[in-house]
Amino acid sequence: MIKSDFSQPVPESLGTVHFVGIGGAGMSGIAQMFVAAGLTVTGSDMRATDTVEALRARGVAIAIGHAAENIGAADTLVVTGAIAEDNPEFLAARERGIPIIHRAQALAWLTREHRLVAVAGAHGKTTSTAMIVTALLALGADPSFVNGGVIRSLGVSAAPGAGDVFVVEADESDGSFLLYDTAISLITNVDPDHLDHFGSEEAFEDAFVTFAARASERVVISSDDERAVAVTGRLVDREITTFGQDQAADVRLHSVESGTTVSFALRYRGEDYRTTLRVAGLHNAINAAGAFGVLVGLGFEPQSALDAIALFDGAERRFEFRGQVGGVSVYDDFAHHPTELRAALSGARGVVGAGRLIPIFQPHLYTRTRDMAAEFATVLESLADLTIIVPIYGARQDPIFGVTGELIAERFSDPSRVRVIDDWEAAADYAASIARPGDFVIPMGGGDIYRIIPELLASLEEHQRDQSGLTS
Repeated sequence: MIKSDFSQPVPESLGTVHFVGIGGAGMSGIAQMFVAAGLTVTGSDMRATDTVEALRARGVAIAIGHAAENIGAADTLVVTGAIAEDNPEFLAARERGIPIIHRAQALAWLTREHRLVAVAGAHGKTTSTAMIVTALLALGADPSFVNGGVIRSLGVSAAPGAGDVFVVEADESDGSFLLYDTAISLITNVDPDHLDHFGSEEAFEDAFVTFAARASERVVISSDDERAVAVTGRLVDREITTFGQDQAADVRLHSVESGTTVSFALRYRGEDYRTTLRVAGLHNAINAAGAFGVLVGLGFEPQSALDAIALFDGAERRFEFRGQVGGVSVYDDFAHHPTELRAALSGARGVVGAGRLIPIFQPHLYTRTRDMAAEFATVLESLADLTIIVPIYGARQDPIFGVTGELIAERFSDPSRVRVIDDWEAAADYAASIARPGDFVIPMGGGDIYRIIPELLASLEEHQRDQSGLTS
């Protein structure tokens, strides 16, 4: 994979822009915004996904597969650190002297004339961004936005708006979140991650200090996360709003009641403001508290802001219901870090009732699996009834010898509660064979595990027919 390089100046005139890997969640949103800005956009991707087809419907020429000729007459190439060093389009652009910019530079170019709200953190940033966007639209602000996931009620991850506010999910994984000229920054947490890039937990924290210090108006930051508190203590001459369950938080979350939805109160400037979200889980109440801090920082009246957040209906791949067969419910979730798994499974536990939780977990990144295997095992064993682990999604990383899902499984104290299955078809069939009415089967991970869902539903249908045949 190429090392993310932000040294290439962004041309004043981008001309025709070619996106390498245009179908990705982040890339597709930026490409849509470029089209809306009147630029000519082309692209390439490995598969003709729904996202690719949606872009094609907007007039974007997209090649399937990567080849030098795909870049055509492009004037600018947009890439991510996930592409290989021998990518033929990358090499062709470099040989021809075409400017090659990172997707975050492209996004910074889009936001340059707006009042920017940038949301960062190891977890919760997609949902928090979506909550802010949903609320701003309800409040009549008409923001532009680029999110890392589709906002369910809108059906898109990005759209231009007529207002002056631009909301982005800022990616910290490669340090690219430091490129933005931010007005208000929201930091959901500073849970150490992406240490393959940063090298140490201290360097990871340092990057968040720099990110926060760049906010010209306000920093909204967690009061509950240990490293976020450390970041707050290092900020000088900044307007700061803290949020969370800590007694000293500026926006204090309390009176939480979580089940199929979550109700709570926020204490802010001596007053309580109450609401019930349409989504479940304590983690979503915490996300809402952070979004509230941003909205009141933008000048909105507190109860109106909270009422607008309550209209949020979820983001794709965030405990998203995908179907039910024979009383077995299938959900899809993006969680791929131990903290995210804990939040997602805790929320699911409040909904499933007497049923069981059966995650099909796809570990994300070899380094994260190697470094956090014990934490993954602890969370999965404590919150799931039985876990199925499928092969690692390497993303930008090459395989590491000896690093497989077995590293997680062997750390379960009760080996009967975990199965490692290398074949997706076999994993789907096994999940269907053990699931009972009332159970939730949840493919989980930040890679492409969502693609198992049609196969899983088909296996459930087949087992349902077999059971019906036995009882007829």
